[in-house]
Amino acid sequence: MIKIGTSGYSFKDWVGNFYPQGIKPGKMLDFYKDHFKAVEINSTYYRIPHPKVFDNIVDKVPDDFEFIVKVHQTVTHGRRETSSMKELFLGVDALIRRGKLRGFLAQFPYSFKYNAKNLNHLVAARSECRGFHLFVEFRHNSWLKDEVYDALNENNIGYVDVDEPPLVDLIPPQVLVTNGIGYIRFHGRNRRTWWDSEEGDRYDYEYSPDELKEWLPFIQQIDSKSSETFIFFNNCHMGQAVKNAKMMRDMIMNQLRLDVI
Repeated sequence: MIKIGTSGYSFKDWVGNFYPQGIKPGKMLDFYKDHFKAVEINSTYYRIPHPKVFDNIVDKVPDDFEFIVKVHQTVTHGRRETSSMKELFLGVDALIRRGKLRGFLAQFPYSFKYNAKNLNHLVAARSECRGFHLFVEFRHNSWLKDEVYDALNENNIGYVDVDEPPLVDLIPPQVLVTNGIGYIRFHGRNRRTWWDSEEGDRYDYEYSPDELKEWLPFIQQIDSKSSETFIFFNNCHMGQAVKNAKMMRDMIMNQLRLDVI
């Protein structure tokens, strides 16, 4: 089974592009869940929520809806220590109790390059996940090594395959599965703004049908290696993620004939 969603759902600039005019922020998930069965929660990267936040959220989605929660920035940036995971577990307790937490996402920056210390940090982060899946996304191609893939496999850490601009030392498309679950994130291919925020939003990009079609053989390979596969679109500017997620879902259903929701 393939589940498709977006990297977040609460965006003001989605009103009129996806959400109906006049919708209140508290009603956005009610609308989103009628279109997708999975979502990444990115707000936890910036601030760990009070448990009541997810107490309110969890009642808005059906039984088959799942969440992937991004770990706090102290795990992936800055000090790079794992103590915040204990607090994060308290914040997402409602998701755990209701069986809706599918795992955690650790998105590391370009500056996080391969070395033994950083690899050990991944293993330490995995040990704090209490049996839940940890998926890691790298931004620097120094991680593309067999010893890294072996360590991910040995420690049941999921590798995140990505689509992003073809710039020097970034990660090219891969077909890796290291914990039995496929995971793909689409960031857009905006070369102009990727390194220069003054030029605009890094994730302001809309994929063409031909660009998405390039991924169909990769998705087929990833899904063949996986018990399930998650695909999330992070090109969230002006609702472009929603448009491309639906487009990709139709392609997988009609051209690959795979089970997708």
